[in-house]
Amino acid sequence: MLGHKETGSMSIPRLKGVRRGIICELSSCLRGIVYAMNRELIMEEQAAADPAPAVKEILAKARKEVAKVIIGQEEVVDHSLIAIFTGNHILIEGVPGVAKTLLVRTLAKVLGTEFSRIQFTPDLMPSDITGTNVFNMQEGSFHLVKGPIFTSFLLADEINRAPAKTQSSLLQAMQERQVTIDGETHQLPDSFTVFATQNPIEYEGTYPLPEAQKDRFLLRVEMDYPGADQEKQLAFQSLGKETPEKILDSGEVESVLTEDQILTMQEALETITVKDELVSYVVDLVRTSRELDSIQTGAGPRATQALLLSSRAYAAIDGRDYVTPDDIRSMAYPVLSHRIVLRPEYEIEGMTVREAVDKLLEAVAVPR
Repeated sequence: MLGHKETGSMSIPRLKGVRRGIICELSSCLRGIVYAMNRELIMEEQAAADPAPAVKEILAKARKEVAKVIIGQEEVVDHSLIAIFTGNHILIEGVPGVAKTLLVRTLAKVLGTEFSRIQFTPDLMPSDITGTNVFNMQEGSFHLVKGPIFTSFLLADEINRAPAKTQSSLLQAMQERQVTIDGETHQLPDSFTVFATQNPIEYEGTYPLPEAQKDRFLLRVEMDYPGADQEKQLAFQSLGKETPEKILDSGEVESVLTEDQILTMQEALETITVKDELVSYVVDLVRTSRELDSIQTGAGPRATQALLLSSRAYAAIDGRDYVTPDDIRSMAYPVLSHRIVLRPEYEIEGMTVREAVDKLLEAVAVPR
């Protein structure tokens, strides 16, 4: 009996301690929730009051978190953020092993969105991407099994390895953010972004992207090899436990936004000023691309929209609430490089698309 009394008497302070611990944990959780809500509210108020600095601050935080995993590639990271914050898509060209897949995974983590990956192959079918209705024998009805396209960030890896029929399954999703399956339309997230990759040195067994599909990508960027110092840093990391993949999986990378806040940032970009003469400059650039002797097929009207939107986002990254001619010239190559087709005789002479874009920029007077 004495033993029972001792146990009973000891259980009271123990219960008090447990109760006190639970209360502390609840208080801590509540403080965390309140902090997160206040942080989100402050960010939205800042974006509404003065959008350019707010966007710059958020993009700076995003770049800092991405840099924990991706070594170098700052320009590609910035262009990817431009595509995301303008609500568009991006085509990334690079040789194997330069972290294209890891980049998209990291961006999804940093921006608090879902991520899916599709490896395009010659036998990939459209239903493998969009999903299909499957008959449930027990319930006697069809149920939709959603494909990997139902996500926020979609990595279409080696997109040119699938035939045109499969590639076309992305067209509606990229343009309208909708997917139609068996006559029924399904909505995709507003932040839906396609990151398509291509290998620029291996074309055997590939299917070139149709011009109509390439035109739906806001930007085409080239992801090159890292510099010598950056590759050395990667080599040292590979010998230990701090590999880029392990850093991403460890939770060390923090999310700086939520999916709803991405839409807030997209709206904030609409307040960036673009003067009328700069709009005319962009129109002149695109129209002149249809007149140069070296260019067989010039850029279409969607290029005008893309160049304006990307230049506006480029200005926001630089912390300005207005666009300059230099912003437009900086974004001209990634916007136009996949939208113009050189004449064969100029290609035979060794002319590149970059040289054609440079000549285009020289041909159109810069507004003062």
